[in-house]
Amino acid sequence: MPDGWEVRSDNTGRSYYVDHNARTTTYEDPRIHLVGDDSNIPQYKRDFQLKSKYLREQFCKVISGQPCKIVVQRQQLFQSAFAQIMAMRPAALKHKLYIEFEGEAGLDYGGLSREFFFHISNEMLNPMYCLFKYSDAGNYALEINKDSSVNPEHLVYFRFVGRLVALAIYHGFFIDNGFTVPLYKQLLDKPLTLKDVDAVDPEFHTSLKWILNNDIDPLGMEMKFTADETHFGESREVELKKGGALIEVANDNKAEYVDLVVQHRLTYGIQHQLEAFKQGFSELIPVHAIKVFDERELEMILIGVAAFDLDEWESSTQLKGYGKRDQEVRWYWEIVAEFDNEKRARLLQFVTGSCRLPIGGFAELQGSNGPQQFTIEKIGAKGNATMLPRSHTCFNRLDLPSYATKALMKKNITFAIEETSGFGLQ
Repeated sequence: MPDGWEVRSDNTGRSYYVDHNARTTTYEDPRIHLVGDDSNIPQYKRDFQLKSKYLREQFCKVISGQPCKIVVQRQQLFQSAFAQIMAMRPAALKHKLYIEFEGEAGLDYGGLSREFFFHISNEMLNPMYCLFKYSDAGNYALEINKDSSVNPEHLVYFRFVGRLVALAIYHGFFIDNGFTVPLYKQLLDKPLTLKDVDAVDPEFHTSLKWILNNDIDPLGMEMKFTADETHFGESREVELKKGGALIEVANDNKAEYVDLVVQHRLTYGIQHQLEAFKQGFSELIPVHAIKVFDERELEMILIGVAAFDLDEWESSTQLKGYGKRDQEVRWYWEIVAEFDNEKRARLLQFVTGSCRLPIGGFAELQGSNGPQQFTIEKIGAKGNATMLPRSHTCFNRLDLPSYATKALMKKNITFAIEETSGFGLQ
């Protein structure tokens, strides 16, 4: 703690901080503003790690006792999870999480939970629910579908998604699909700017910048303070401000016009959905608890890191039954190097249950009892052509048979990561 500071607990067990210098108290950990003293760690990582620790210690303490058991059906994942999670009290969801896939014998020591969040986050895109859609930026980020009201239960589903996202953060798991930067900023109650439009609609962003940077008075563009809005296939004109249909856009008011267009593009038609999302989220984690993060940090909290440093992956991997110089190990790393990022993500998901990494990379992978290295273990007799690789997602372990050729190893690894699903017991 900084000089003159002391940490205490209130009658609910929550920590608060006493500043004896100023004779004040606060719930905000003063250490999140301190600069770390490890010069080998980039500043943004030091700050992020301090903030993450603050969030976990103050707002994401797992309650001891009976685990929170959720039994889901793989073929009806979204609906079965919705029914159970929404029926539970928020306090019950703060107990240690235990996921069970109906009809599968796997035991959850962390791997099944990672698998659950990976798949259910993709189910949020199911057109049957009409909750989210891909942004026009081509980056696969999700934005709220303003036509979601076609589903009469859409607000309950948004509350469920809010709970689901908070549940992942609370228990330290990642979801697979991230949201747009403007949506993160709205969750953090941060103001939206023209730059945020670029994250969802680059062409529209370019046209708005052109208006700001050019003399539009001589062009006779005949623009009004209105915007075209499409709702269930029907186009209509809406005013950006009262009487906007009668106000012409000119050089002296174009900045106001662009700002109103930005707010309209990023917020129109989604306010109720966003409030339902926040309501569900705050039932597990207070929204103010995540405001220590910026929008990019919040994204990392939710989805982790998708980039793969192959040298770090190899140096952070533990070998059992194999040595670093064994031919099979050399083949394995050559195969990983030949894979594109999508296949590397599939391989990581096959072994760990998640296709994402913590901000600290492979060195910070978590297992059933805390930090757990990516592990490759030798199984089977040399030259086995029929045995497929196996994974133990709770322990981040890949059981790799000793294949006779590199081609056979690559074929079987590819088959395993692309064609297999479900959990069983050995």
